[in-house]
Amino acid sequence: MTDKPIREALDAAGRVPSEQDLDTLSRQLNRPVRDVVEIGARCVCGNPLVATTAPRLSSGIPFPTTYYLTHPVITAAVSRLEAAGLMGTMNERLGDDTALAAEYVLAHEAYLANRDAIGARSGTGEVPEITGVSAGGMPTRVKCLHVLVGHSLAAGEGVNPLGDEAIAQIAEWWTKDKCFCEGAWETTGQAPSQDRSRHVKTQEKVDPSVKRAERARKRAEREANEADQA
Repeated sequence: MTDKPIREALDAAGRVPSEQDLDTLSRQLNRPVRDVVEIGARCVCGNPLVATTAPRLSSGIPFPTTYYLTHPVITAAVSRLEAAGLMGTMNERLGDDTALAAEYVLAHEAYLANRDAIGARSGTGEVPEITGVSAGGMPTRVKCLHVLVGHSLAAGEGVNPLGDEAIAQIAEWWTKDKCFCEGAWETTGQAPSQDRSRHVKTQEKVDPSVKRAERARKRAEREANEADQA
């Protein structure tokens, strides 16, 4: 459990997800949302921008990615930055700029502090399997800009320096002060009701205890093989 201060952009009332929020999230992602316990950030119109996920899913699986960027306009804009090579540039800067690297470590610690608070509020509690593990490559690398932008939006400006930079660089396509929701996702008909994402298909109907036992078996086999080769 970290003792870092909690930084969140929304107050307690603003974080509570309504049925309309969950419907909107499912439409934004084109799949039913799962284990969303809060809304991390909202558009000026009130629609969700970031979904906050429990640190342990209802299936029992640890889930370190707390903040999930959902708004299609923002996700598309961030994808453009990734395609343009921004992550590589940021990683080079982390290697060269000690002050930036130190700020990024603090962002990692802030992420963990928020996740601990969310786990406590949602009833998940501590999840020892992901202790010290944040997301997006923190604290030393940049592996997913969407994670960093989601963190910046949910925590507020001044917490994640690289997430803040990415938000500034997508100003051509999205800014905090305007609504970009109209036409960004399908609003008519029934919201998606079946999740066929790869993660869910591989995890559905699997008892978590069985998965843990299988991982332990494979680990024991690797260790035995390494001992034989020594």
